[in-house]
Amino acid sequence: MTIDITGLPHERISFCPSPLAELGAALHALAEPAHHARLHAWTTTTAAALEPELADRLHESDFMWRSTRSDILLPARPRETLAEELDDLDRMDDERFVSSALEISCASHYTHGAPSPLVDERMRRRALDLAAARGPRQSAFVERMLADPPGTRAWVRRLLEDCDDAFFADTWRRVRVQLAADARHKTELLRHKGLAEAIADASSAMVLEEDGQGSRIVVDKLLHGRTSAEGSGVTFLPTAFGWPHLFALHAPGWQPVVQYPVPARDLGGAAPVESVKLRLEAVAHPMRMRLCRSLARGAYTTSELADAYGITAPEVSRHLAVMRKAGLLTTQRRGRYVLHQLDVSVVARLGSDFLESVLR
Repeated sequence: MTIDITGLPHERISFCPSPLAELGAALHALAEPAHHARLHAWTTTTAAALEPELADRLHESDFMWRSTRSDILLPARPRETLAEELDDLDRMDDERFVSSALEISCASHYTHGAPSPLVDERMRRRALDLAAARGPRQSAFVERMLADPPGTRAWVRRLLEDCDDAFFADTWRRVRVQLAADARHKTELLRHKGLAEAIADASSAMVLEEDGQGSRIVVDKLLHGRTSAEGSGVTFLPTAFGWPHLFALHAPGWQPVVQYPVPARDLGGAAPVESVKLRLEAVAHPMRMRLCRSLARGAYTTSELADAYGITAPEVSRHLAVMRKAGLLTTQRRGRYVLHQLDVSVVARLGSDFLESVLR
């Protein structure tokens, strides 16, 4: 995902916490606790303490934060309080608000833009069809939003305010200091060492690319998107609830916003998508998976592996070359012998089930 920042002054690039964005991240964690094992204690305790009526309302509208994140929950101009950010949402026109809230209806059109379901019959039908697939309550909610945008917007605001009263105000008091400190640190890096240092410190999955054609921030994600910060800016929102997600708002007509998890150093860094792809392809081959069983237990030469698995040494070498290119092996020389071993720490990041199966 690419954000073109050619000619953008650094004054238009900001790092700042947002209570609304953090509430969105917290709601996602409650809706998808399996994504957030590190938050197990918080999600379990918070969900158990929710009043049934509030839990029902959250379920009714959870498509705004469950599988994706509605752009209305990622403000480009963060405020000090949730109330101020909700006031900003109230000033947004209905078409823009509804299009963003019902992002399920325009996911395939996101990069290029699509008309609002309020004015386009095809997008309206699409929103209703997709909502119906999520259940009768979600379908009824979308029907209300399309029929009565002002009333439904007021309902959404009350829902977020009730979440604030029920659990988020206390949560925000605990995390805001950490997020503000991280934003100040990134701002100092930007000021004294440059943007490349600041975004690299925010996430190892982001880099600054500069060449004769301009400058751009590249976010390493399994999607292709492009936007420009020309005439606006770029906002980076730190989140304590977001890991492992890295959100990048890049809809046409919106200021680019990136929500990144903190503290990145404690999370081990994100492997580039291409590296993950190479590793998965390397272990997907049945013979290489069998080789992993030996290589996970100790260091072996090519000849030893050929003898153990009944294949030729050149065949083993070809398999080892694929695994080495994917970064799955460590190699050491002992006299005239070269020994290969699986890097268990790298394989563990692919998944514990695979590691356990080769060590079983």
